[in-house]
Amino acid sequence: MVIYEQGGLVKSLSGHDKNEIFVILREEGEYLYLADGKTRTSDKPKRKNKKHVQIIHVKKEELNQKLVQGLPVTDVEIKTFIRHFKREN
Repeated sequence: MVIYEQGGLVKSLSGHDKNEIFVILREEGEYLYLADGKTRTSDKPKRKNKKHVQIIHVKKEELNQKLVQGLPVTDVEIKTFIRHFKREN
């Protein structure tokens, strides 16, 4: 069984956003709500089927804690996390 953690990263495998990196904001049934901080903000996340994403086993603990506690996460935090991940890989 695959575990989708809030604050974790996923890569889109299909659609117009193919190969883009997103942060998981929440999980509902077979769908994930994702944000990249630019085109998909935390206010208007992208709803994507779980089978159309690939998990990247990297998460930012600060983001995870905020999301689990129900605190708001800024788009700047999301963009920064994704940018740092892309630089390292």
